[in-house]
Amino acid sequence: MNPVLRLTGAALCAAGLSLAAQAQTAPPAGRLLASNCFQCHGTNGAGPGFDKLSGKSSSEIYKDLKEFQSGKEGNGIMAKHAMGYTDAQLLSLSSWLSTQR
Repeated sequence: MNPVLRLTGAALCAAGLSLAAQAQTAPPAGRLLASNCFQCHGTNGAGPGFDKLSGKSSSEIYKDLKEFQSGKEGNGIMAKHAMGYTDAQLLSLSSWLSTQR
């Protein structure tokens, strides 16, 4: 076999294995979005002095975020944060936060 083809085939195989490894180690959906929440709510959503997110259902968290986003809860920091997310991001965020115990 041509040495160039052998090297190209080996490189493609290595790239494929690298992509497969990255896909297996990708963080759960919503986790990166939730990194902003942990500044106030703690690393597991149970930080002191703020509403506890751990133990809440996904639908409850989503409902609360939508209320903040709509302005029903005033113009505070949570309203500003919620306004920065799309509905799909809020769903993903709510889903991931609901898994924290």
